[in-house]
Amino acid sequence: MTTALADHHPGAVVGDVKLLTQDDGTNRRARFALAYTTGSGPERVFLKAEGEHREVHDRNGNLFNEPNLYSSNAPLPVDHPLVYKVVIDRPRLDYVIVMEDVTSRGGTPRDATRPLTVDQAANGVRSLARLHSRYWGFPANPRLAWVQTWAPTEGFQSGLRTHTPKGLARGGEHLPSEVAGHNGDDIVDLWAAFVSTLHREPTTLLHADAHIGNTYVLPNDDVGFLDWQVVRRGGWAQDVGYFLMGALTIEDRRRNEAALLEEYRAALQVPARPSADEAWRHYRASAAYGLAIWLSTLGTDGYQPPEVSLTLAQRYATAFVDLATKSALTNTLP
Repeated sequence: MTTALADHHPGAVVGDVKLLTQDDGTNRRARFALAYTTGSGPERVFLKAEGEHREVHDRNGNLFNEPNLYSSNAPLPVDHPLVYKVVIDRPRLDYVIVMEDVTSRGGTPRDATRPLTVDQAANGVRSLARLHSRYWGFPANPRLAWVQTWAPTEGFQSGLRTHTPKGLARGGEHLPSEVAGHNGDDIVDLWAAFVSTLHREPTTLLHADAHIGNTYVLPNDDVGFLDWQVVRRGGWAQDVGYFLMGALTIEDRRRNEAALLEEYRAALQVPARPSADEAWRHYRASAAYGLAIWLSTLGTDGYQPPEVSLTLAQRYATAFVDLATKSALTNTLP
């Protein structure tokens, strides 16, 4: 641990490391308390490493995205954990990231059981607008040359097609009838149709997994983003729709989504913002993404707590119906 902290805390020597929490889910995560024999550094650090699903993440094209991003030192103009050290073991499909424990500065990790307020969601879309503005058009950047452009790859679809039918069955009466009446392949086909639009210019750097479980709220109500494992090049709506539809309660989303989308547009610092009509159409279409992801997650065991998966599946399914997503997709596709 002394070596991991050396770049940011030269002279600090760690004398004791105590495991505080451990979570082995889609990845291995642990929080440690540190004591120093010489110098000073963070009281706690957070470690993330690959877990038992490394082959799935490799097939999806996600395995090394987060360590690659942090190793690149590309600027990320949103709040995110400070990273002390990244070690990548490509032959073994593994890595470890030693990073800041955001709770040390008052960050509160969120999940579907603790939705954001409307004001917090507004801060979140403004943060995404800063990120997207910085990379709008995805200018040539050798540090980010490895970033993939969103595409509905067979590797990604195979897992969705395996687990979405079980998610639909588990969701049952908790889902709108307009969604429950579809089969798994229908849902994944709609996901693929939306993702197939994301290569169109202008593209930007996307967090690409900006659901509420990858966020934290700071004491000033700013929203930070964790877990950059799915990072992609693509259209802005994937981030914004996935974030808003999952971060708010259904009622708060219904009452405020149009205004929050305008907050995002106003915060974009780009040569030509998407028009209000264009933004609304792409936002409506984006519900197809979260619907498939969380029905698939609901159909798995051990990826997420069932109450989290069901809550998010309900939110995206309701948005899918409210926003007439199939119609929006028809108008968005070539």
